[in-house]
Amino acid sequence: MTAPQPRVPSASGSPRRQALAWGTACVLASSLITMPNALHAMTPSTELPAELRSTLPAARQVGTAVLRFFGLRVYEARLWAINGFTPEDYNHHPFGLELVYDRKLEGAAIAERSIAEMRRVGRFTDEQARQWLSLMKQAFPDVVAQDRLLGLNDGQGEVRFFHNGRQTAQIRDAEFARLFFGIWLSPQTSAPAMRSSLLGLG
Repeated sequence: MTAPQPRVPSASGSPRRQALAWGTACVLASSLITMPNALHAMTPSTELPAELRSTLPAARQVGTAVLRFFGLRVYEARLWAINGFTPEDYNHHPFGLELVYDRKLEGAAIAERSIAEMRRVGRFTDEQARQWLSLMKQAFPDVVAQDRLLGLNDGQGEVRFFHNGRQTAQIRDAEFARLFFGIWLSPQTSAPAMRSSLLGLG
């Protein structure tokens, strides 16, 4: 719902800054390298994404935030969930994490950054990393301004990814679901301010 090489002004060639593309994932994936005072809460919108109207028709917007890099918007993130959603047990609840991009980013870089951010949330094997990277490269095409990526978690280990309303990938793997969405929702996230805003905690 969160990884790439963003087209931002001169990042001095630094791999760390070039990797900022995703803001993540989400979403992932996920340039979740935040800068001081870079995150700003947004006024919630109430229009449920089309992908959720049949699967989570009762979902509401829990929280939303914008990630900025050197003052430039990277994406707006929105968390949609039904009543009863609890942050401590996020992976066991159905929800949708939506990212609306503001700039051109490469899908492969989004996937690679997502793997790096998932390692902050928990450990996994090199084989899992290879499988998940392959999946996310399929899930995340290159994006341009106003493109949407949405990750749908069913709360039972199944994750579906959408690009502008079209499903791009699907996986049933509870550990992947926990680690991927943990990029934004886990206490181990590299972007605690974004987590707080998405969860409506601040």
